[in-house]
Formats: sequence, C-alpha cells, structure tokens
Amino acid sequence: MDLAGALAYLDDHVNLETATEAPAAARRLESVRRLVEVMGDPQRTYPVLHLTGTNGKGSTAAMLTSLLVARGLSVGTYTSPHLERFNERIAWNGDPISNDAFTEVIESVALSEVLLDERPTVFDILTAGAFRWFADVAVDAAVVEVGLGGRWDATNVADGQVALVTNVSLDHAEVIGPTLADIASEKAGIVKPGSTLVLGETGDPLAPIFRDAGAAAVWERGRDFDCDANVMGVGGRVLELRTPGAHYDDVFVPLHGAHQGDNAALALAGAEAFFDAPLDRDVVTEAFAAVISPGRMEVAGREPLRILDGAHNPAGAEALARSLAEEFGTDMGRVLVVGFLRGRDPVEMLSALDASLARLVVACTPPSPRALPAADVAGAARSMGLDAFTAGSVAEGLARALDAVEPAEMMLVTGSLYVVGAARALLVPARHR
Repeated sequence: MDLAGALAYLDDHVNLETATEAPAAARRLESVRRLVEVMGDPQRTYPVLHLTGTNGKGSTAAMLTSLLVARGLSVGTYTSPHLERFNERIAWNGDPISNDAFTEVIESVALSEVLLDERPTVFDILTAGAFRWFADVAVDAAVVEVGLGGRWDATNVADGQVALVTNVSLDHAEVIGPTLADIASEKAGIVKPGSTLVLGETGDPLAPIFRDAGAAAVWERGRDFDCDANVMGVGGRVLELRTPGAHYDDVFVPLHGAHQGDNAALALAGAEAFFDAPLDRDVVTEAFAAVISPGRMEVAGREPLRILDGAHNPAGAEALARSLAEEFGTDMGRVLVVGFLRGRDPVEMLSALDASLARLVVACTPPSPRALPAADVAGAARSMGLDAFTAGSVAEGLARALDAVEPAEMMLVTGSLYVVGAARALLVPARHR
C-alpha cells in the first residue's frame, strides 16, 4: 500500500465527519474495540491522558503535549479534525506522522479489518492506527482528544489515567444531546475508575454529572486550579496559573485570546495530575513558550491583518469575537470570509461572531458534503443588514476578500474548519504548515 492507496482505503469507509446523517455507528464501540483487540490492544501499552469538551480541546492538547515533552517524555498526540491532511491528527512530540509511517499503520489496520464482523469507520481506523503507532514508537504517554462526546467515541477504548474536560456547551446535540445534561453525561463517559478528573466545567447543574462519574480524585477549576491573572502581551497572553501543588506567575503563552488562559490552567493541572507532582518552573516556561495551535486565532499575515480561526459553533464564535475586540479593538475595518456546515443557524453564528462590525461578508461553501450553501449564509447576512457576496469556493472567497480589504483592515476567515483548512493552505507558506 502507498499513500494514495491508504487514502483510497479510508475513502472507502464511512466517515462520520462528512456523513449527512448520523448513522448508528456514531453510538457504538464494538468495531473499534474488536479492531484494537485484533491488533493487540496497543492503547494499553502506555498511559493515556484523555481529553474532552466542547471547545478548546485542540489548544489544550497542544499545551499538555508540550508540557509532557518539556518534562522529558516521549509523547504521542491524537487530535481531530485536521485542517489540511490526516497526518496532522497523529503526532509524536508535536511532529505529525510521516507519509510512510501513516501508510504503514493504515495498512496494518486494513490487514486487521479482515477479521472483523463489521466495517470500522474512518475515525475508528485512524484511532486504531494512532494507538498502534504510539506503541511502535514506544511513547511514554499519549494525549488523546475525543472526536465526539466521549462515552461512545472510538478513543474511549483507552482508559485514561487522567481525564480532562474543558467545558460543555450545546453542540452536536443531534447525536449526543438534546440537552446540555445529556451532552455532559456523554462527555463524562471518559472518566474511568482510578483516574484523576481535571474538570474545567464547574457550573451547576453540569458539574455534579462529572463529579459523580467515578473518578478516584476530582480537581476542579476555581477550587483546585485556575488562571488567576490573564493579560494581553506582545504576541500572546501573560498568565498567572495555580495548581494544587504550585503557583506560576508571568507565564507567556504565544496564543491569542483570553480563553487560552483557561486552556493553559487545565493543561498544567492535567500534567501535574499525571506526574502527581508540580512541574519545575523552567519546564513550564519552556513548554508554554513553544506552543502553537494552527487555525485557532492564527495570524496568517499582516497589512492586511489575516486571522484564521475555526470557530465552528456559537460558543466558539462568541469567544472569537471577544478575543478580537480585546486584542484588535472594534474600530478596525473587517472583511469576513465565512462558511458553515448544515445544522448551524447562520444568523446565530454571524451574530455570535459580531459580524455587524464587518463591512463585507464573503460567504463560501465549505468543501464538505455537510456544507451549508454559501447562498444561505449570504442571505442571512443580508437579512442582518450586511453587505454580502457569495463565492463559489474558498479560493474565490479569499480572492474577493483580499481584493476588497484595505492594508489597515482585518480579513477574518472563520466558521467550519473545512473553510479554515482550505484557506490556510493558500495563505500560510508550506514551510510553516
């Protein structure tokens, strides 16, 4: 099997991320459990830090990985979705898996699949492949991000020594809802007996759902760990972080947005829970200074300022709007390039993004079968009194926006990660991707 064959093999399986309807495979673990069993249960050969939540998982996973690596560990990281290619999802010490290694692990899954009674999904395959590769390279620990929910997610065949929860808001309610309590219950499914739960969602009535999930110990934001100070710095945030074992001041994180302070506190507490000890100050400083989070408040260019952010749900859009207002103000002219997936209310999303500040909205259709047509988004923008243009593709939308935006203005590319990924491939030089 070569890389093209590996991608073709994946394309021949159900992809829940692009499916127009949620099939029964979204709520079963049998196929992936049997798959990893056939492969020797590689996920049991190293400790796992399991991460769920509605928003902030990607940045928290990057921070947690960086902390463990700076502490001297060999670390595997599994995240989703990707921006440009599948390799991004499976990383070792922060570096994506190579094409050759990716092809090899996908081939190993394909050989194992013949022993199954039912076909795995694309996410099942990638998850099993990641677990296998982490065992092959003998990682000391794996940071594993849930794909959807938690209880029925393919990653839940692993038993996390530490379970981390960023937050809970209404997202994917058609699969893991319909209520916030339902969503919290699904996410609490990653908590295993004997684990330490590091809980970022502390509001009633959701926090008790996690407290009662059966962890041996529960560390809660506010009570046991927190970001006690969070100010804007040049190129990022300067934080004061507190964990059960230590206090760290003047910690610089080169990411934009005040919400990154919450992510940093959660990641640091998760690392401390894993080691059952505080981290050295120099380790923390080195780790956070090295963090990158592509597609999350990413500055892809200046004059004009070009921002990429995959704010794909209302809570994420609101956080993005707050971050932009704090870091760049509201007086700067804005041109918005945006596209959403079906299931999103475009008026709700545009309102959350504070799109009224944009002098032009360029709507494009994400490259996904689940895409909401650009015309629907443009129509929603016009109903809000905004000037809107419909682009036939992300590339056309970028061209239109770059032609319209002034050097002193901002071009914001946001919405579906399919839009952000396609835009990033065009705006960010290959050496930085």
